[in-house]
Amino acid sequence: MTSTRATLLQVAERAGVSLASTSRALHGTGASPAMVERVRAAAVALGYSVDAIGRSLRLKKTFQVAFAVADIGNPVYVEMMRAIHEVLAPHGYRVVVMSTGDTATSTTELVRSLNSGFVDGMIVSPLRTDDRLIEEIQQAPVPVVVIGRALDDRGISSVSTDSAGGIGAAVRHLHDLGRRRVGFLNGPLDTTPGAARQRGFDAATETIAFERTDQEVAADFTVTAGLDAARELLARGRLDALVAANDLLAIGAIRAVREQGLSVPGDVAITGMDDTELGRVFQPSLTSVSLGSTERGRAAARIMLRLADDPDDAAQQIAVGPELMVRESTGGAP
Repeated sequence: MTSTRATLLQVAERAGVSLASTSRALHGTGASPAMVERVRAAAVALGYSVDAIGRSLRLKKTFQVAFAVADIGNPVYVEMMRAIHEVLAPHGYRVVVMSTGDTATSTTELVRSLNSGFVDGMIVSPLRTDDRLIEEIQQAPVPVVVIGRALDDRGISSVSTDSAGGIGAAVRHLHDLGRRRVGFLNGPLDTTPGAARQRGFDAATETIAFERTDQEVAADFTVTAGLDAARELLARGRLDALVAANDLLAIGAIRAVREQGLSVPGDVAITGMDDTELGRVFQPSLTSVSLGSTERGRAAARIMLRLADDPDDAAQQIAVGPELMVRESTGGAP
């Protein structure tokens, strides 16, 4: 049994609009949101798909947006990717995920490759940022939106968060629980998140009295690095609380605590950061600072849609606030 491919005319008839209006709605040009929604619903119902190659040639666009991150295996980036896809897909865009590595140079080279015209824009979340990378973003031939460091003073669209404030919230939470010997497990200090989270811990412990504080810098932001660094931290003296700079480090720290025959949270309360799905389903479920990964991804995608339509539009900066999510690793409800 063969099936007949739906035509543009059939979509127009089902939506109850003209052929020209149907075409504009499907191509994202000159149609109202209500019209777009009605036409796309008709297209989905009929199984109609736009000729992507013909559309790209006609509009001189690839309808691809790159999402570039340091580590495509990090769950926080996976959550961002899902959110970006949810916003862009209804407008006909595909998301191409790319790994930048952990250096500013590798990210700079990737941004420079935008001259080849393989995407209509890039959303990038760099682990490290320097002047060369910023200059390359400013000169890019297509729109670039940065998730991470706020770059309003450089004329670059960005979606940032207050991770320093988030670390402060975690420290206050542990103090409120009666914990008085707190350790901080951070990632590399020459990274954007590492530097910000160090500022947050230093500021919080300057104003909150603890009997003892200690710190250890992990080689990177992974579970294995967290395990190694937490072993070093715990070997230097008894702690009753650990603040980790992300959820992966926190999971490594939980294993290190258990290796010493101690319990979480009974002996050592542990907090993470990023509020990833992995942390939520881990045992014990992880108290973590949400930095709005999904919200930041959606915000970046919305900016990208606007700039893809008008690359000369003004840069936009959006800030997403942190929120502490209390769970079992500090004694909260499962």
